[in-house]
Amino acid sequence: MQTGKAALGSTAFFVLAPGGVAGLVPWLLTRWQLQPFWLPFRILGVFVLVIALAVLISAFARFVTEGFGTPAPVAPPDRLVVGGLYRHVRNPMYLAVLSLILGQALLFGQWILMPYAVVVSLAFAAMVHWHEEPVLRRDFGAQYDTYRAAVPGWWPRLRPWRQS
Repeated sequence: MQTGKAALGSTAFFVLAPGGVAGLVPWLLTRWQLQPFWLPFRILGVFVLVIALAVLISAFARFVTEGFGTPAPVAPPDRLVVGGLYRHVRNPMYLAVLSLILGQALLFGQWILMPYAVVVSLAFAAMVHWHEEPVLRRDFGAQYDTYRAAVPGWWPRLRPWRQS
């Protein structure tokens, strides 16, 4: 896929998928209204939101620049994406989206977002297990198996994985 098309597709998917799951639904649940809450938790919420957004943008950009595709299943990357944050954890996008939801819970003091985060995390885990991993194994074979064996799916490793 051409880089321009990949960037446009990734941008559209960014708005639709993470934008819906971590933006629209939390807004519908909370209207982003501030509830009485302890100030240090609000500050932590802002910190989590900023870091999570940076991680999410970085992961999306990696699909365009390294994978020559998008994170969207309809326009997958031509190459397995294993650089950047993907050297530490296989699912940085999902972790970033969950962190965006949790960051909003802390910032706004809206606890309704906690069970929503649990539901979203279960949906993500199911998507990875029953769809993404089989597709990646089919498309990238031994390369994916090596990567999967070296890099954890959900708990980031401290030292970045290096391909041999």
